[in-house]
Amino acid sequence: MTMQVTSSAFQAGQAIPAKYTCEGADISPPLEWSGVPASAKSLALICDDPDAPVGTWLHWVLYDLPVTATDLAEKVPPSESLSFGAKQGINDFKRVGYGGPCPPPGKPHRYYFKLYALDAGSIGAMADTSSYKPARPNCFAQKDTKIDQKRGRISVSYRLKFAVPIRVASRTSMSFPVLTS
Repeated sequence: MTMQVTSSAFQAGQAIPAKYTCEGADISPPLEWSGVPASAKSLALICDDPDAPVGTWLHWVLYDLPVTATDLAEKVPPSESLSFGAKQGINDFKRVGYGGPCPPPGKPHRYYFKLYALDAGSIGAMADTSSYKPARPNCFAQKDTKIDQKRGRISVSYRLKFAVPIRVASRTSMSFPVLTS
């Protein structure tokens, strides 16, 4: 079975409603997924825009999602730790949590919601930060995250340069254009 990610708020290939962008409430959309491999120990979700003028723009990073989770409700709160155990990283807006599409005028941009099934139960627990007291432990930024799809690995570098190799058991994504004025 192949992993699939969908949203009840919009369909793949259609525009993301303004409510989920900087033109509206800028809240995270509801997402559902299925087909997570039995070998997965945790999930990670990344939303990015490969069409941003400065290069791929990271809109959302969630990790340590339990494999038992099958969805995310609309309006996930912008906090580092969520009630169901997942963690959120810092996006390219320099905020924790979701930052909706906010493209400049011009051509439509594409937004990918990428779900990764990982062989690690907890990305955050894999870094030994016992001798350090970072301001935001266990958070990673886009520029320190490397995804090697050919080798099936995600390499996550923490703010203190802790590198944690994670095997990707499965990956899926859906693309949504947002029309600009």
